[in-house]
Amino acid sequence: MVHDGVVPAGARVRRGEQHARHPVPVTWARLAALGRELPEVVEGAWYGTPALKVRGKGFVRLKEDGRTVVFMVDGIDEQEALIEAEPGIYFITDHYRGHAAVLARLAALSVAEARVRLERAWRVKAPAALARALDASR
Repeated sequence: MVHDGVVPAGARVRRGEQHARHPVPVTWARLAALGRELPEVVEGAWYGTPALKVRGKGFVRLKEDGRTVVFMVDGIDEQEALIEAEPGIYFITDHYRGHAAVLARLAALSVAEARVRLERAWRVKAPAALARALDASR
């Protein structure tokens, strides 16, 4: 099992996951594949860039620079907490100030962190019944 990007001795790592000495950077293609593991997620475009949507609502998109993604968050408190806890990963620009979104550096994301962010962002936009169905399936 991988914790904070560290693989215990003798542990097996799934292909594309983090390894303590050789982390695999998260790319948009990898992030999109992880996102498609969530119910009813499709790839599309949002503001002219690749995005993931649930029932037509975008919850994460690639920024124009190709190295940064925008995750929807539950609110400004979550945005601020992420930036404070992990400033090497999360940040905002003036454009996003006051909006329930956070920017993330793709190359700084671990697969585990990407999964958490994807699900949290998905829950912001997914209908409540769909979120309940996901919870019931686990």
